[in-house]
Amino acid sequence: MASSAVKLANPNAEVLRRGDALAMNIQSARGLQNVLRSNLSPRGTLKLLVDGANQLMLTKDGKVLLSQMQITNPVAVMIARAATAQDDVAGDGTTGLVLLVGELLKQAAVYVEEGVHPRVITDGFDAAKAEALKFLDQFKTQWTADAGMDRETLCSVARTALRTKLQDRLADQMTEAVVDAVLAIHQDRSKPIDLFMVEIMKMQHRTATDSRLVRGLVMDHGARHPDMPKRQRDCFVLTLNVSLEYEKTEVNSGFFYSSAEQRDKLIESERRFVDDRLRKIVDLKNSVCSGASKDCGFVLINQKGIDPLSLDVLAKHGILALRRAKRRNMERLQLCCGGVAQNSVDDLTPSVLGHAGLVYEHVLGEDKYTFVEECDQPRSVTILIKGPNGHVLQQIQDAVRDGLRAVKNAIEDRALVPGAGAFQVACRRHLLRPEFLRSVRGKAQMGVKAFAEALLVIPKTIAVNGGYDPMDLLVALDEEGQDGHAVGIDLDTGDVLDPAQQGIWDNYRVLRQQLHSCSVIATNLLHVDEVMRAGRASLKAPNPGEEQ
Repeated sequence: MASSAVKLANPNAEVLRRGDALAMNIQSARGLQNVLRSNLSPRGTLKLLVDGANQLMLTKDGKVLLSQMQITNPVAVMIARAATAQDDVAGDGTTGLVLLVGELLKQAAVYVEEGVHPRVITDGFDAAKAEALKFLDQFKTQWTADAGMDRETLCSVARTALRTKLQDRLADQMTEAVVDAVLAIHQDRSKPIDLFMVEIMKMQHRTATDSRLVRGLVMDHGARHPDMPKRQRDCFVLTLNVSLEYEKTEVNSGFFYSSAEQRDKLIESERRFVDDRLRKIVDLKNSVCSGASKDCGFVLINQKGIDPLSLDVLAKHGILALRRAKRRNMERLQLCCGGVAQNSVDDLTPSVLGHAGLVYEHVLGEDKYTFVEECDQPRSVTILIKGPNGHVLQQIQDAVRDGLRAVKNAIEDRALVPGAGAFQVACRRHLLRPEFLRSVRGKAQMGVKAFAEALLVIPKTIAVNGGYDPMDLLVALDEEGQDGHAVGIDLDTGDVLDPAQQGIWDNYRVLRQQLHSCSVIATNLLHVDEVMRAGRASLKAPNPGEEQ
């Protein structure tokens, strides 16, 4: 009836009725699932994306793939948007979410083909999701607020996240950098963790294993005067947001002169404002770099511009000056070196200065980088990523971002969940208990069973991507986990292991968000009984020569 009404209103409309619409939704979800299936786990494969300009991107990050792939199917687009939202909320879990949605629809299709109404199945999904979330709270390992997580546990969390994106050797190296970076910015336990205080700087140079943590700041520009010092030790750092260049007036105005003397006076008066500011900066430098500190360096980092004449004055007094620094770097500098950023030069005192043990310039081709290192207790750090080409740098950057989010989530949640597929196997066993199934009324039990079986897509995929038989491993996991022990898949031996002892941890909030999102998305797709392409684009008049 609805389709005929739409046809009457718009003869150009395309309509899929209940059976066809549901089949299209399931096929679309499973198609997207098959694309991402091979990426899951540390043994997952990579995807090579080629855009219209033949630019290459080599990745196995689900969020990157879903963001960069050109997806035209409306159902696949809907799932991709929900999966990328998972990354925005929890920082990881996009691939697992797509797999769960596809498997939920696959399991539901078995019952729908036997005549069970989709609404009954979705009622079972809701009951199973609520019970699974309760079981997740029981299954997680909790840390107290007083004790907190030790560094080794956080390293295990970061290593688990990074090994799914990078080679084992590189992942183990970046693990230390990621954990130390988060701990450095989280010295004040009463404040939330701001990951923007971890600068990720890419440098196309040498190999990926040369990437490291810089306990300070790396800026992607250098001094603009050839005579300025390139390397200074035991430096005073002054951060300014003051213009040190001639500025035009905000209104249209003109100056007229009738002699060379008047012109010289005009130029002198224009420079006087900037020269007064420079004089105060130089006086501060001379006052602090005297006596016992006469060999100390002086670094000026300005958010606004510095004109060539001012650069020349600063260079003559041995001041290393950088101009047009990013606003975010001005915040990071205060956290690295101490001191207070100044918006005026009128009240400059030694108390507003920061300190850095080493400041030097690194030239790479036409690019210049300035390193501010050896800071005392820095609360902002830089992860320096090196690599031979652009797509390697981008791959490492995406992995580092996931690692930082994983460590941040672990510290904030104070809870972790054993990984390697342990939770999914244990949750399936919990949902299929007769006690819980009896609490679900009628045919909705079919939805609970479908939800429980769909959870196994994660351990099955891990096993397949590791090159092992999934059925054999599922039987072994089921036997070992009968006593309530958390057991996962050992990708090195193809046997079972204790994830907690091996340091394989999943984030609590990632799994919680996955369980919630997969059920909501699958429920919405199962409730679709018609797909209508009848938007305004279809109402345009046909072009001349086209058939009605």
